[in-house]
Amino acid sequence: MLNNKTILITGGTGSLGQALTKRLLKLDVKAIRIFSRNESKQVEMEAKFDDKRLRFFVGDIRDKERLLTALEDVDIVFHAAALKHVPKIEYNPFEAIKTNVIGSQNVIDACIKNDVEKAICIGTDKAVSPFNTYGATKLLMEKLFVTAINYTNTQKHKTKFLAVRYGNVLGSSGSVIPKFIEQMKQKKGITITDPKMTRFSITMEEALELIMKAADLGNSSEIFIPKLKSYSINIVKESLIKLLGNTEEEIIGIRPGEKLHEVLINNEEMRYTWEMDDLYIIFNPLQINEKYNPDLIQKQYKNIKRVDNMKEYSSENTEKISEDELQQKIQDAGLLSRN
Repeated sequence: MLNNKTILITGGTGSLGQALTKRLLKLDVKAIRIFSRNESKQVEMEAKFDDKRLRFFVGDIRDKERLLTALEDVDIVFHAAALKHVPKIEYNPFEAIKTNVIGSQNVIDACIKNDVEKAICIGTDKAVSPFNTYGATKLLMEKLFVTAINYTNTQKHKTKFLAVRYGNVLGSSGSVIPKFIEQMKQKKGITITDPKMTRFSITMEEALELIMKAADLGNSSEIFIPKLKSYSINIVKESLIKLLGNTEEEIIGIRPGEKLHEVLINNEEMRYTWEMDDLYIIFNPLQINEKYNPDLIQKQYKNIKRVDNMKEYSSENTEKISEDELQQKIQDAGLLSRN
């Protein structure tokens, strides 16, 4: 599907953007354009990858004109650019709206005008029944993508828009596991928000698999969600103690905008949710009676079936990862050896 394609990644110098670039370069892609506003990271990334198929565009998704230029002759777009740190966004909500919402609309408009084949946005569980500004802006990003077809002349423009949604990537910057590891290595007590807090667990490789599968399967307006296990903060603490030794702990309370548990699919979305192998697919209810009727869904997707008797897909009530399994994931991801 991606062979001989020109691909653009917004936020391409971030951790996900670089991991996705590495994955795509293993394929027979024609070119990959890295679009980001941090020129220093672009210089570092160019030296790190050293591949003639890479092109680097300095730009901000707030700048529609720059996007229009960068997207000329592009086939596939992966939209990963976003402001994402919850406490910072709570304090700077207007900036988050400019990037995560208006910037996403700019990406959509530029894709339509350049007749991009497919555009996939990278979502988050924090967009489901959002409790913080970050989640609200990512919900709007998602809504913009999955409803873009409604205001696009499909006879004139061919772009298919879809979304992926998952939880915290294991070991991503600012997440709890690398923070605990750093505190333990420095012989500091770990700071726990709430021992009962739970989060979904996904590795970078699993996230990439989801993104690639969505790019291959997506017909337009779907949200692709992986079937994941979750972990509690206590499981993280106990796993790291076994790997690094005992530590003190301090309960600091939940930060502004944080939830005790995260949700990947809420009760209302379940009415439009189907499952297929290792993932769930939410279909846009505005398209159910037009393009995505049940008979057509079953023809377009093999081994797909409706989700029955499931209320909310929450980190609180889904299967928990074991200590041994989490320890193995931490070791496999090389988190203990990071500086």
